[in-house]
Amino acid sequence: MRFWATVSMLVLTLGAYGFSLRRNPDFLAAPLDSIPSMIDGWRQTEALQLPKRTVDRLAPTSYISRSYRKNGEDLGLFIAYYEQQRAGESMHSPKHCLPGSGWEIWNYGSATIQVHNQPAKINQYFVQNSGSRMLVFYWYESKERIVADEYLGKLFLIRDTLLAGHTAGSIVRITVADKPQAAQEALEFARDLVPEVERCFGSKMSHVGGF
Repeated sequence: MRFWATVSMLVLTLGAYGFSLRRNPDFLAAPLDSIPSMIDGWRQTEALQLPKRTVDRLAPTSYISRSYRKNGEDLGLFIAYYEQQRAGESMHSPKHCLPGSGWEIWNYGSATIQVHNQPAKINQYFVQNSGSRMLVFYWYESKERIVADEYLGKLFLIRDTLLAGHTAGSIVRITVADKPQAAQEALEFARDLVPEVERCFGSKMSHVGGF
């Protein structure tokens, strides 16, 4: 037990040391604003600016917040990009931010979209507030992969930092009304959105999930 405890401490120490030395900022090949205003039949209707206190709290390198509309239905898109991340930190998860904004999470699970002919798991949350119900889909996307789970994302962050020194990543969130067919419409939007986020990163991801 003492041996493995010592090994674990050594690994953590080396990992933290590696983070401090090897984090290199990455820059987007194309700005997030270049993501199309028309995706899978959804047309952008508004570009939103977050309150300064929210931007200060999230501290992204860049972000977009948009409204889209299709057949009378609305869809919200939010993407925050971070050119580098620090050890022990993670992007703000909607499962923590939504309750803080007054939304109650009453159910959650996952959904699947196809990325380069591979299934990619993303998060699916059902939320409600004052009688309104919404569906929220979100995932973490980098040059290399899509990840749904933030704890797995931290492991990837450590791995990528130690191997390459790059920690850039983004969180992508889609919000629609909780209505029949809304989930399928949102997933089709997500499927077509992923390549556009990839284009902004300037590379085609080599993994969808696993190491």
